[in-house]
Amino acid sequence: MSMTDPIADMLTRIRNANMNRWESVDIPSSKLKLAILRVLQEDGFIKDYKEFSIGNNKNTVRVYLKYGPLRQRVINHLEKVSKSGRRIYIKAGNISKVFGGMGTAIYSTSKGIVSDKDCRKANIGGELLCVVY
Repeated sequence: MSMTDPIADMLTRIRNANMNRWESVDIPSSKLKLAILRVLQEDGFIKDYKEFSIGNNKNTVRVYLKYGPLRQRVINHLEKVSKSGRRIYIKAGNISKVFGGMGTAIYSTSKGIVSDKDCRKANIGGELLCVVY
């Protein structure tokens, strides 16, 4: 199965697992995906993630989803913004808060994959990969 947009695929898998309130979901691994997962974990949208090898030089990452005490979803919205056909770049001065600061936008910048908060702190812009709240 050829995959045109592995990041969109990852976000869709997380969204679907979250809708069905699964404990975890497995996703083919890549450095970019691990970097996005790191930001999601730092900002409290997922519990954890672990990478493991499945042989044939392929790695899979298992994402452990997070829910509230009454099993309410922590992720209410997860959306890929920049797509292969239409890249969205935001200048440093134009990076706004997501959902009044409750959400996170994940950017691909010259300093790596960072959240909107880190972009504002470092005063850098970049490609807006996805938004979560």
